[in-house]
Amino acid sequence: MRWLQYFLKCVLGGFIAMQIYFVIQIGLWTILDPSSTAFQRAERWRLCGLNWSCPVYSSWVPYDKISANLKRAVLVSEDDIFFQHMGIRVEDMQKAWVKNAQLNQQSGGKSKTALRGGSTITQQLAKNLFLSSEQNYFRKVQELIITGLLELMLPKQRLYEIYLNSVEWGEGIFGIGAAAQHYYGISPASLNREQAAALASALPAPKCFDKTQYCRKARIHFPTRQDFILENMDKVALAPLQKSKAR
Repeated sequence: MRWLQYFLKCVLGGFIAMQIYFVIQIGLWTILDPSSTAFQRAERWRLCGLNWSCPVYSSWVPYDKISANLKRAVLVSEDDIFFQHMGIRVEDMQKAWVKNAQLNQQSGGKSKTALRGGSTITQQLAKNLFLSSEQNYFRKVQELIITGLLELMLPKQRLYEIYLNSVEWGEGIFGIGAAAQHYYGISPASLNREQAAALASALPAPKCFDKTQYCRKARIHFPTRQDFILENMDKVALAPLQKSKAR
């Protein structure tokens, strides 16, 4: 049994070391901007291999240089109460869990359809920054741990700034700086309501929004989603709600 105890100690030690690495990385992002994410690196490898002069674009834009239209539109599209919750929306996760179980049952456990999302912006950020695209229970647990660390160590505005600068907006297009330039030839600060809503509608299927060749598996009607975002942009808050002081 000694070999089993040794093996378990090694696994536990590796897990703890990984969490320490995540803590150090997140701590650095209080003062430094992430140079890339795990998802960006994976996409760069898929598109370019060892060729580093390939069409992968990203340009960091400070939070106050991003249009409020875009900030509101993305909240409506992805996580309308981002500034009010602590990183996880339990009800949405439960709904996603039920839906995924139904999909697996219908396919006899062989479904290749991407799991229905119940992720908040912080959870999406955790996946993009650190994790692979694999779908398994261990990765989900690790995602929740990283989500907690992000919420604990970074202010909401900083989390949102990193998200807007790292999320995919098309094949090889990462962050709002590259997206605004690619689709409209303007800076993120100049995005109007319609442009912002269009870009936000792309987030569930960014490659399809960019290139029709990726639309075979995407079940999304971008104009309808854009209209919904436009109707609800003024209903979301761009800052945490301030608790009123007791008198």
